[in-house]
Order: sequence, then C-alpha cells, then structure tokens
Amino acid sequence: MRAIVSRALAGLALLLLAAHFYRAGLMPLTVLCAMLVGLLFVRATWGQRVLQAVLALGTLEWLRTAWVFAAARAAQGQPYGRLLAILGAVAAVTALAALLLPRSTLRNPREFR
Repeated sequence: MRAIVSRALAGLALLLLAAHFYRAGLMPLTVLCAMLVGLLFVRATWGQRVLQAVLALGTLEWLRTAWVFAAARAAQGQPYGRLLAILGAVAAVTALAALLLPRSTLRNPREFR
C-alpha cells in the first residue's frame, strides 16, 4: 500500500512539474516530465534513483519559482504571502514524493535486470 501511495504522489508531482513547464513554454521539459511518469513502473533501482533526482531538482525549481514570483510581487507592492504558502506546499509535496520512493526495489541485491 505504501508503494502505491508513494508512486501516486511522485506521479502527481511529475505532472505538476510538467504543467509548470508547459505554462512557462518549455516544451522539452514538459515532455520529459510527462514521460518520466512511465519510469514509475520500472522496478530497477536505477529508475527510482532517476526519479528521486528529478524530484529533488523539481523541488529546487519550485523554490526558485516561489522566490522569483514573490520578489516580483513585493517589488510591485502586491501581497505575496498566499503565493509563498501555495508554492511552498507544492515544493514540500515534491520533496516528500522524492523521499517516499522505495530505497531499493530489487529483492536480491545481486540480481540485475
């Protein structure tokens, strides 16, 4: 059950990143994030490591976005607290998804697939 929840959370985080990149007009990153959802079904350890790395980078992207948007709103004298709360929550969910992915999915560490 834990594996299903962690993979669903990772899939949601990847799709949110894809939507973020789509809105920014970065189609190669949009397609990459959408394609990485398929990697959730790979049982090999390398697949989980790639997903963890991408989600960690995604967390940094959400934090960078929060910083840039909040600075722009602050410069215009607009409120930015709600923006920081929402983007901070999205960054936290993305980081949690990276942490909850299984550490090792192979039953036998000597087994290669």
